[in-house]
Amino acid sequence: MTTFLTPQQRADRTSAAVEAAVAAGRERGLTVTEPTVLHDVFSVVVHLAPSPVVARIPTVLPRPDDHLAALARRQQDELDVTQWLADQKIPVIAPSPLVPREPVRRDGFSMTFWPFVEEARDKEPDYVANAESVADLHAALCAYPGRLEFLSAADPRFIADSLALLDQHPDLIGAAELDRARREWQFLEPLVRSRSAFEARFPGVDLQPIHGDSPPANIFNAVDGDLYADFELVTLGPVEWDLAALGPEHEAAYNRGARRNGTRPLDEEVLAFVNALGMVRVIATLTLVPQLPELMEYLKPAVDHWRTTPFAAGMST
Repeated sequence: MTTFLTPQQRADRTSAAVEAAVAAGRERGLTVTEPTVLHDVFSVVVHLAPSPVVARIPTVLPRPDDHLAALARRQQDELDVTQWLADQKIPVIAPSPLVPREPVRRDGFSMTFWPFVEEARDKEPDYVANAESVADLHAALCAYPGRLEFLSAADPRFIADSLALLDQHPDLIGAAELDRARREWQFLEPLVRSRSAFEARFPGVDLQPIHGDSPPANIFNAVDGDLYADFELVTLGPVEWDLAALGPEHEAAYNRGARRNGTRPLDEEVLAFVNALGMVRVIATLTLVPQLPELMEYLKPAVDHWRTTPFAAGMST
């Protein structure tokens, strides 16, 4: 049976992350006397008060034993991309100017530092408007000069490893569902692993820097205006990846934004691909439930829906 993290172990992990962030902040000259945890899900996000700096420390990781080097590379990509966007006057949460722009490793964690931005808590997110706004973000990201890996946000190693491990967790997924997920991954994997295979399968579909992690859900409602945020999975890929699993209303909103700024609309076949890939990644994410038990309540509805959908989201073979 699956062994889940206990509440005490979860609290100890959070405390260790906060202590590491406080020590790292003080080492970099920040005054920290009242650290306050703002969020604690996949990452611990702590305001290093009274300094106007927030540390984000990923704590729920696919490969806890060998994650730090790979995590730091992704974090550096995020820092570089968001700083570049800020330099282009794009509304984004950029790295804190009070510390060097680089990931910091301490006590088994790798963390990044961001400005503390006051949230407009009385404002409800408008995800449809956000989806339209993502077309503007993509238009800006087109010009990003840095190098990014192809579809690293999908993390094909994580998917392959997780689908292999799920045999050991029959309480998380049934045998029939796991068999289907593995067959879908066998069909999709070549298009994720190889840029040339993707381009051969989808000729004429351009690749560009994209947010990587559902940007309509990662626009921060700041007091002074909305800001693009949380580029932890920034990657090179088709723009459709950023609209995966959001549905027709959000897709139509994105297309309105694309028409407005002169960029291409979403491609239906690529949407089917990213939707299928996103669902296989949901199945793979079940392996993180032992580290974050409450994750199951969010994944279960998606898995239930997936059972009712065509194989590989109806992609033609």
